[in-house]
Amino acid sequence: MKYFKKLVGDRIYLSPRNIEDVEKFTEWMNDFEITDYIGRSGSIMSISGEKRYLENDDNPQGVFSIITLDENKLIGSIGLKGVDDININRKATLGIFIGDKEYQNNGYGTEAIKLILEYGFKYLNLHSVKLHVFSFNKRAKRCYEKCGFKEVGKSRENVFINGKWYDTIIMDILENEFEGEYIRNKNI
Repeated sequence: MKYFKKLVGDRIYLSPRNIEDVEKFTEWMNDFEITDYIGRSGSIMSISGEKRYLENDDNPQGVFSIITLDENKLIGSIGLKGVDDININRKATLGIFIGDKEYQNNGYGTEAIKLILEYGFKYLNLHSVKLHVFSFNKRAKRCYEKCGFKEVGKSRENVFINGKWYDTIIMDILENEFEGEYIRNKNI
C-alpha cells in the first residue's frame, strides 16, 4: 500500500485514503464491534459497495487513513465531513474510527483527532467542528472531551442498535478552544 505523510504526529500520520485498502475497510464495515459505534451495523457492505463508497466519498480536504509511523500500518479512518465554505460558516463534522482492534484504547484516536483539529483550524480556517456520539459510547465521549469537545445537545432515542434506542449526543469545539501543536511535519 502506498501512503503519504500529510499530517505527521508522534506515533501516527494521516494519509489520503487509498482505494487499495478496500478489503480492509470492507472487513471493518462488516464487524459489529466497529459498526455499532459508528451507526452502520444495519448495513451489509460488499467489496464493490465499499469501493464505490470510497470512490464517491472523495473529500480531498479532510478524509484520511490513520497509519502507524513505525510499521506504515492502516489502523483506521478520520475525516472532516461537510466542510462548509471556508469564508462563510467555517464548520465541519468529525468522524473517526479505529478499525484495528489491536490499536483501540491506546490513544491513537486521540492523537488522530488532535492532528485533524489542528489541520482544520489552522489550515482550513474552520471556526467550529462538531461530532455525534451515541450515549452508550462512554469511551469515545471521554476521548472527545480530552480533545476539547463540549456537549452541546442531544437527540433523544435517535439511533436503533441491537433492539434498543439510544440518544445521540452532539459535541463541538471552537477554534479558540483548541490548544496545542500536534502536526510535526509543518514548516512554519
